[in-house]
Amino acid sequence: MSMQLDNGSRAGVIGGGPSGSLLAYFLLLFARRIGLDLAVDIFEPRDFTKAGPVGCNMCGGVVSESLVQALAAEGINLPPEVVKRGIDSYVLHMDVGTVRIDTPRHEMRIAAVYRGAGPKGMSDTGWRSFDGYLLELAKGLGAQVINSRVDSVTWDNGRPRINVRGGFSQDYDLLGVAVGVNTAALKLFEEMGIGYKSPKTTNTYISELRWGQDLVEKHLGSSMHVFLLNIPRLEFAALIPKGEYVTLCLLGHDIDGPLIRSFLEAPPVRECFPLDWTQPEEFCHCSPRISISGAAHPFADRVVFVGDSGITRLYKDGIGAAYRTAKPAARTAIFRGVAADDFRRYFWPACRAIASDNSFGKVVFAVTRQIQQRRYARRGVLRMVSREQRARNRNPRMSMVLWDTFTGSAPYQDIFMRAIRPFFLGRLMLDVASAVVAPGKGTG
Repeated sequence: MSMQLDNGSRAGVIGGGPSGSLLAYFLLLFARRIGLDLAVDIFEPRDFTKAGPVGCNMCGGVVSESLVQALAAEGINLPPEVVKRGIDSYVLHMDVGTVRIDTPRHEMRIAAVYRGAGPKGMSDTGWRSFDGYLLELAKGLGAQVINSRVDSVTWDNGRPRINVRGGFSQDYDLLGVAVGVNTAALKLFEEMGIGYKSPKTTNTYISELRWGQDLVEKHLGSSMHVFLLNIPRLEFAALIPKGEYVTLCLLGHDIDGPLIRSFLEAPPVRECFPLDWTQPEEFCHCSPRISISGAAHPFADRVVFVGDSGITRLYKDGIGAAYRTAKPAARTAIFRGVAADDFRRYFWPACRAIASDNSFGKVVFAVTRQIQQRRYARRGVLRMVSREQRARNRNPRMSMVLWDTFTGSAPYQDIFMRAIRPFFLGRLMLDVASAVVAPGKGTG
């Protein structure tokens, strides 16, 4: 059965983060191109103009330059107060040594953002909310933002109806679900009878540490500091400088208190912290859940799930996945229709592409875990990267693999294919062999 959006149709989007704002933005942009009169309501209870938990979207706040450029190609030019490009390198820390990895090419810088207005207590330092900026873009095209929490979603004559606190209720010709996995709202959709099942998740840890501008510059400089340590269940750890604050981000499997303490007590980590710095009793921190799989049946008649509630990239580039799912969902709804078959034919391939790439990501992180667990392998990686950084006129193969893995700026499949090339493997094996024969701590 064909279902089309017509003049006077209404779309409701639950969630005003990047996936929801971008879905609304593209719905209105595409509708304007074909002269379609479409009303879009975004339901978002948070206030992204406020600092602290009330405006926070629980994210490490790093986006790749490739995503910034992709959005620019869409006409979304992120201003410097939203995206800071002051991070120009990584410093890789291991128990066997440290090496700095400079940006391989000028266009591959690292951009830092705050999803809300920053940590609680943050003074006005010129930062502007990334999520708030995208929400304002959608409003600029005509979206109406309803600052209420959705209580339930029901059906009314074959159309989804959104019911919110305070008695507001409205049925829609299209329902876009763009909520994160850290909300109980996903249970509402599992109970709608459309076959939807939310993604599997795991715990992570994020905190905002106030060091002050001078200490941040002294200890971290303009680099993002990444740690490859032999700590069980820890896949990725980083310290990200952001003005007078440092964002600590731990990703892995069920990050808990003992794991956090093991990380903070590791010598390579302690060396990055100011000697006289102590953690205040109150500071912004959270243990958000992140998706480690895609949702089952992320679409139905007049319903589509985008971003985290549908599928996202494994451990990295959640904002990029929001863009890569929101745009095809909007394009399908405007140009093809809003029936389940329309989304299956024209939206689902974008989800499958992310899922397929995540399968390569699982292999990449499995290999990384093997390196983490073997000291000689860590020495080999250190030797290979250090040599590449010294010989800047040569192809920095390992540096590029690590850069793209850390930033999320390239597909996992691309990273995997580069890592299995004979020359790459041969060079790594030689460096590992050298590390076994002549062990020693090296720095770059």
